[in-house]
Amino acid sequence: MSTPLIEIQGMTKVYGMDEATVHALAGVDITVDKGEFIAIMGHSGSGKSTLMNILGCLDRPTSGTYIFDGRDVSRLNRNELAEVRNQKLGFIFQSFNLLPRLSALANVMLPMLYNMEEDISDEETEKRAIASLQAVGLGDRLHHHPNQLSGGQQQRVAIARALVNNPPLILADEPTGNLDSRSSVEIMEILHHLHRNGATIVMVTHEPDIAEHAGRVVCVKDGMILSDGRSGNNPCLNKRSL
Repeated sequence: MSTPLIEIQGMTKVYGMDEATVHALAGVDITVDKGEFIAIMGHSGSGKSTLMNILGCLDRPTSGTYIFDGRDVSRLNRNELAEVRNQKLGFIFQSFNLLPRLSALANVMLPMLYNMEEDISDEETEKRAIASLQAVGLGDRLHHHPNQLSGGQQQRVAIARALVNNPPLILADEPTGNLDSRSSVEIMEILHHLHRNGATIVMVTHEPDIAEHAGRVVCVKDGMILSDGRSGNNPCLNKRSL
């Protein structure tokens, strides 16, 4: 049996003190195997964003353990977490987070410029960035800036950037939240293609229709996992409950 990519046990996250204490996560246990496509859902304030931030090494838990790709990252310092983010994680954000003064090609090249683990030549860096953009159908938009691209095209650039270092985990935070229906379908088709090719994807979404694309839906409420699976009574897939 293969080792899970993610193992979280007894995770808590507490903000504030005394009467202002907020338990954003209240004892979360979750395992993610390599090659899974998971959607995390929940109301605003449920804890799903906090969980995503910890999965993405953007924050640390108050207690509990987080084993990622065989390494306990729950107690790493800021610099060590930054190394994990750059080398092991690919991020896709709702707001794209592209640098407006850079071309699509330059935006995709950025993660490789900060990758200290690989000694990549300038020529190889550009070659890999071009290949990544071609993989999402933007080979003819290499030198376009974000303001010259549609929302769907900007999100494709963000996906290309997330893929360029070949990370073991892709984290997608509301990847269709700023897109129209047609662009949303296109982005989900790309994520399905990545998943079929072996990518592990964890996606946060508040849209049941988008969550149903995943093979597994984790429903979060009050900092705890309310349900984990894909049964018909999953509360997060019941549109009336959202």
